[in-house]
Amino acid sequence: MSDESQELGITETKSHKPGEWYAEVVQKANLADYAPMGGFIVTKPRGYAIWEGIQDALDTRFKETGVDNVYFPMFIPESFLEREKDVVEGFDPEVAWVTQGGHEELEERLAVRPTSESIIAPFMADWTRSHRDLPLRINQWCSVVRWEATETKPFFRTKEFMWQEGHTAHADDEGAWEEVWTRLDQYEEVYEDVLAIPVLRGKKPEHDKFPGADTTTTVEALMPDGKSVQGATSHNLGQSFAEAFDITFADEDEDEQTAYTTSWGLSWRAIGALIMTHSDDQGLVLPPTIAPTQVAIVPIWQADTKEDVLEYSREIADELEDAGVRVELDDRDERNPGFKFNEHELNGVPLRLEIGPNEADDGEVTLVHRPDSEKAVADREGIVDTVDDHLDTVFEKLYEAAEENLAENVREAHSPEDILGTIGQHGGYVKTPWCGDQACEEAIKEKIAAEIVMQPLEDEGGQSAGEVPEPDRDECGVCGEPADEIAYFAKSY
Repeated sequence: MSDESQELGITETKSHKPGEWYAEVVQKANLADYAPMGGFIVTKPRGYAIWEGIQDALDTRFKETGVDNVYFPMFIPESFLEREKDVVEGFDPEVAWVTQGGHEELEERLAVRPTSESIIAPFMADWTRSHRDLPLRINQWCSVVRWEATETKPFFRTKEFMWQEGHTAHADDEGAWEEVWTRLDQYEEVYEDVLAIPVLRGKKPEHDKFPGADTTTTVEALMPDGKSVQGATSHNLGQSFAEAFDITFADEDEDEQTAYTTSWGLSWRAIGALIMTHSDDQGLVLPPTIAPTQVAIVPIWQADTKEDVLEYSREIADELEDAGVRVELDDRDERNPGFKFNEHELNGVPLRLEIGPNEADDGEVTLVHRPDSEKAVADREGIVDTVDDHLDTVFEKLYEAAEENLAENVREAHSPEDILGTIGQHGGYVKTPWCGDQACEEAIKEKIAAEIVMQPLEDEGGQSAGEVPEPDRDECGVCGEPADEIAYFAKSY
């Protein structure tokens, strides 16, 4: 193997060293690089293109359901944060503070936003006067800073990260809950229909909900290494923020009422989940729904066939591009076909078309699937439909593999030894009855660094998280006391 090939390829294995393998994929697939300040990353064009794809999928759904985009300053006066004491207490260790501007010391410290409820809520109060102003739905795409982040990993955990945060106000609790479900549904759709990652829906335990919230709901995704990723959260904030920031309105009888609010967000942690779920020892693997390049065409020629092969390849590339396929014609002279194959595999291109003199003469193409290198030969005629069918097949392969991983890794346990042993041996989710005492979570967490990542949630359709039967709710799987709740333990990112 040449030094050039070694530099291009992945040297670590996903099964043995997932952390090192993940970092290598991120860098060699040109998604991100490390910034000079610890805990920060530089997102490269291909990495940001994936984020733009997620943005587009979510933003379209948001706008179809009445959400308007806004932007608020990244700095929040300390006095604003202090108006919601739960937010201050919940985020205090994570807040980065600005104390000086230019050569002048500031009269009041400014927080670099860890989340924006405290600056958005006062303006929601100004914009809400009458019941006719409700529901109020706004969202912003921005970055936030959580300074306490340690053991950082690109996209999964960095001190600064990109996300969206939506904020709404409603006339009643029912409206707020409808909003919570709508956003949770949309997050689930994006994970499953765009990222090809099945998720479980649930809620966070009381001690782990968003500071100041009544309820925090979540979608959780299981990674191949057995760890869970909190994919997105949707919070019912009740009236706590509305009371703290005076978000009130005049009802139909002109009586003043306090609004109910929600907030909901998804970060580029979704990119980390995408990489970890689908990629392999050859590099990045992307579903065609989100891949910046869906199809790479690699012409294979010798001197006497170059002109015919390239002309035939260009015609196919133009037809696919006209049909809306994100296609790249790789006609580089300085690279041989083998190098190109490896590079497109490393970059996660879902489908490769190989076109040599035989294909050009016979009016055919050779199609190669990225996930498993499955090959097929198809006629040139109807190439757009053929490519669409193969892209759908690639998506199905990725989703089915992730779905199988999830189905095989939800297990039950009914004692501390079983919980610890199951997580230690298999990873994944372990369901157990739970008494509701945080001390029982701590007892497991101290020994194996696993925590309660979610609890089943009876949503508006009456369906609990996942499509798996719940264990009998009898005795807590940790302490043996009576239990009427279910907890899902897992290690997490």
